[in-house]
Amino acid sequence: MSDYRLPNFSLDLGGQVAMVTGATSGLGYRFAKVLAACGASIAICGRRADRLEGLAKELREMGAKCEPVVMDVTDRKQLRAGLEQVNDKLGLITILVNNAGVPDAQRATKIDDELLDKVLDTNLEAPWILSCAVAEALRKAKRPGRIVNIASIAAYNVQAAVPTALYSVSKSAVVRMTEALAVEWSQLHINVNAIAPGFFASEMTDGMVERMGDISQYFPRKRTCDPEQLDSTLLFLVSPSSECVTGTCIKVDDGRTSR
Repeated sequence: MSDYRLPNFSLDLGGQVAMVTGATSGLGYRFAKVLAACGASIAICGRRADRLEGLAKELREMGAKCEPVVMDVTDRKQLRAGLEQVNDKLGLITILVNNAGVPDAQRATKIDDELLDKVLDTNLEAPWILSCAVAEALRKAKRPGRIVNIASIAAYNVQAAVPTALYSVSKSAVVRMTEALAVEWSQLHINVNAIAPGFFASEMTDGMVERMGDISQYFPRKRTCDPEQLDSTLLFLVSPSSECVTGTCIKVDDGRTSR
């Protein structure tokens, strides 16, 4: 056993530059702190400048190098300006976490054009644009990278009682995008994976609870998951341990789906 070579379980992200969208609350807030704790320089992106500054203060107190980027992911110009800001302030992005997302909370026949555009632009178009831009920069620099898309178990499971048809469609597309880009960029050593969380405590799910009451009673384990329970999955996907893992969507749903 002394000759057995153990996998590289290092979680040291020193020298890495990570960009996290939707970082002002919920899962994105947690992701930014976890990546910073492991030594990465962090670009935190979101629409609310006051919250970004608050998080930036926390990250700097942890000793992390941090750049807050005020950015609406539905605005293509702001996306590209944000990427340029991160590159100028922190350097080449080597880790991208496409976390920003919005629900629809409407029956399909009630969704107007404005909501349709908002959901698809936020959940699908923005991750596509950011992923392609980051991948192209990595290609030019001849550097490997990691892209993690935050999908949802709604990509696999829709319930009649919960009006999430458009959200489900957008997250299914994120899973397929992950698979397709992973194949296209495999020779560039850019790993593209996704995480499909179940029902985790966040501002988005808080709104659902306000409308529908405590729905955890319908879950197999009768509970809501905490964001920190995603830490190990995220860190696995950005660490050397997952070098050969690409094009995969990992469900973290506390046993809610079988597929």
